[in-house]
Amino acid sequence: MNNNYLFSVYKQINIDFEYGKGSSLYDKKSNKYIDFTSGIGVNSLGHAHPKVIKTINKQANKLIHLSNIYSIKVQKECAKKIVKLSTYEKMKCFFCNSGAEANEAAIKFIRKYAYLNEIKNHKIITINNSFHGRTLTTLKATAQEDKQKGFGPFTDEFIYAKDIEDIKNKIDENTVAVMLELVQGEGGINAFDKKQIQTLTKELKNKKILLAIDEVQTGVYRTGEFLASNYYEIKPDIITLAKGLAGGLPIGVMMSDIEDVFTLGNHGSTFGGNPLCTRVALEVLTILEKRYKTKKLQKTVEIFQKELDNFYLKNKEYFVCKTGIGLMLGLKLKDENNLSKVFEEALKHKLLVLKSGKDIIRFLPSLLITEKEIKEGFRKLQKSIVKLNNKDKK
Repeated sequence: MNNNYLFSVYKQINIDFEYGKGSSLYDKKSNKYIDFTSGIGVNSLGHAHPKVIKTINKQANKLIHLSNIYSIKVQKECAKKIVKLSTYEKMKCFFCNSGAEANEAAIKFIRKYAYLNEIKNHKIITINNSFHGRTLTTLKATAQEDKQKGFGPFTDEFIYAKDIEDIKNKIDENTVAVMLELVQGEGGINAFDKKQIQTLTKELKNKKILLAIDEVQTGVYRTGEFLASNYYEIKPDIITLAKGLAGGLPIGVMMSDIEDVFTLGNHGSTFGGNPLCTRVALEVLTILEKRYKTKKLQKTVEIFQKELDNFYLKNKEYFVCKTGIGLMLGLKLKDENNLSKVFEEALKHKLLVLKSGKDIIRFLPSLLITEKEIKEGFRKLQKSIVKLNNKDKK
């Protein structure tokens, strides 16, 4: 089908997938592809999970949408579950529809906090190569000039630090918050040093500067813990979630334990926290919590990382190092010109992987991916490298 009715904002691959099951996708000719992307970290339970299907059908037969002017019982249940799993007991949730919306809510929350605390000309520090969304404000928070070109003017509240250590150099009397990803997703699967993050957290607390952690991609057990913040053993003031929370349905959450900032009428969302999305999110969280407690998630992480290690050791002529945590992983290429080549060769061998930055092959598999699917995927990736190697020798 032609693309005459869509804006060309995506460089789309010409494959029409008909259906999926687990970590496999099938095209109209029933060709099977192993999926190491899970919809860029969204399909946390893989494709067509039977409990998700059952939950969607059951809830759709009751209520899909209600306005937030009414009490929504399942929304409250979902919020309670998220807070309990986070271990940050005094947090409260605001539901929206995406990661960008969750980060917009966080920025709006920070602005109101600055206003209430009479911090004039407030500044928010983010880090180079970060990615916080594509709305105008989250785009400005994203410290990547190439993504901002053509969309100005922007608000001027954001200051960019080179790295974690440079944040200290950017702090002044107008600094109200630091906003960062603990593992940069679009910025190269860059996992920051744990001790550096813990030291930064203490310093910000001492200076009464808010710490907002963007967990849109790292949250919901992606790093092996419910939150990357749990993995790093810190307690942020604000947390945002989205991608893996409802197994494929649109949802976002902004959390904070700071009282009396958002009050009646300060913020809202038409679709956010509707009965369908929060009911499915509750089911997804229940499944993943059980998988975490029974150590099955950790076993999956270990198997995937072991296969990645083996692949890396066999192909060191192409790769510099491994990056990432849990099931948010990457391989850094020696030659960035090979990024598209590896991606395309993997696709030819019916394996779906992702790109990150200029030189990273990114892996975001389903948290329920099986050992069989993992091994099949890496066999396909190995064949792709062999094929690429043969082409390079010609």
